[in-house]
Amino acid sequence: MMAISLVIVVGAMVIAAVVLRPMLLKARRRRVRARPFPAAWDQFLSAHLPFYRSLPDELRRQLRGHIQVLMAEKQFIGCAGLEPTDEMRVTIVAQAALLLLNRATEYYPKLTSILIYPAAFVTRHESRDGSGIHSVREQVLSGESWDLGKVIVSWDDVTAGARDFHDGVNVVLHEFAHQLDQESGAANGAPSLPSQQQMQRWSEVFTREYALLSERVERGEPTLIDAYGAVNPAEFFAVATETFFELPERLADQQPQLYEVLRDYYCVDPVEWNTPPG
Repeated sequence: MMAISLVIVVGAMVIAAVVLRPMLLKARRRRVRARPFPAAWDQFLSAHLPFYRSLPDELRRQLRGHIQVLMAEKQFIGCAGLEPTDEMRVTIVAQAALLLLNRATEYYPKLTSILIYPAAFVTRHESRDGSGIHSVREQVLSGESWDLGKVIVSWDDVTAGARDFHDGVNVVLHEFAHQLDQESGAANGAPSLPSQQQMQRWSEVFTREYALLSERVERGEPTLIDAYGAVNPAEFFAVATETFFELPERLADQQPQLYEVLRDYYCVDPVEWNTPPG
């Protein structure tokens, strides 16, 4: 009898934890978003992120709230002697928060840590082929997204991407798009979508546009979306995200269906506020 009672109590505790944890987390995030936004953070945004000044008031309010939550929940780790500052943290998460506007979000739930290098960094990838031959491949990168809870970025490239928000190159947008992609499992260029109809539309448009980019790159033709997007569908989604936010007018004009599905996914229309410099 006692064993049965214990099982019932434990079961009730587990159910309570499953039900209460999301409610408590949402309540905590509401409190964090309700705090006054630090004046120093606002100065960082105005000084370093030109898009911040162009955002409509409601989107700017949302962005500040998302920044507060990400600053509270994510760990920032300096690498190669770098010591993260609030200026660095705010500059990075503000661009990451741009991908969350107007959408229900769990704030990159798989992500725990953001690692910051002073400049481009070298990664080593070891592999063994079917014949048992071991090889080591080194790459110089500006950013990397892991499905084990980490995003790595080069501070030099973060500041370059923030400063010029109209060149279609932004390491933060790129790596955090990978995080969105990874929420549904392995990165494959198809993030979680709310309906079967939207998933089908996404598949049709992205498959076609990815193939077109690959063909143009193979022929050596110039492309609006960076040629790196032809590597695989996951990179295509990340690079298309950079183009969507930084070159929206050109993307909407040249590849309107791709722009449309990205607009529907991100629930914003950057053409309305991302005005290129005159």
